[in-house]
Amino acid sequence: MEKVTIISIAGGSASGKTTFAQTLSDKIFENHSVSHLSMDNYYKDFSNLSFEERQSLNFDHPNSLDIDLICQHLDDLKNFKSIKVPIYNFTTHSQSGEYKIIEPSEVIILDGILALQIEEVRKRSNIKIFIRTDDDIRFIRRLLRDVGDRGRKLEDVVHQYLTTVRPMYKFFVEPSIEHADIIVPYYEGNTIAMDLVAAKINTLLSKNIKTS
Repeated sequence: MEKVTIISIAGGSASGKTTFAQTLSDKIFENHSVSHLSMDNYYKDFSNLSFEERQSLNFDHPNSLDIDLICQHLDDLKNFKSIKVPIYNFTTHSQSGEYKIIEPSEVIILDGILALQIEEVRKRSNIKIFIRTDDDIRFIRRLLRDVGDRGRKLEDVVHQYLTTVRPMYKFFVEPSIEHADIIVPYYEGNTIAMDLVAAKINTLLSKNIKTS
């Protein structure tokens, strides 16, 4: 049985984790099967709370995530079992009740702001990457995304950023950079970093196949 390699990608909100993960997946897809998971889909279900109460929750704290389910899914994928990933609704701040099936593959790419901060996730990761993006760029990208794609009000996005997103980044996300194997300075068009990381990962994967 081939070895499954888990690549965890962390970084601040709107740092480019998902874009980097998708690009990386494309660059290693030719030689290896790849599946991509986002920790954003593993928020706990707070549908028992009112919408106003859900809006005030701290979604950047580890307690907001179903860590047990994330770890179970990573373990299942390592054992070549398919998983049912919950689909989170960012407009209502709750689980949608729908799922998507992820089949096992040689490479699992997991991205999330806390991917390197949570020990249980970190110890299951073979390659750990941190995306470093300037704070002002991350805030602008988050503002455009949340207002344009997730139906949020501008003042609500700013309030959430100042009260939870920014403090949690300083307390949880930024310190997790010490656990990274690779630190990527991310900006639009930084294809050199992506190519270098992809080449290194392809080399490691080739070695894994030969020694497995």
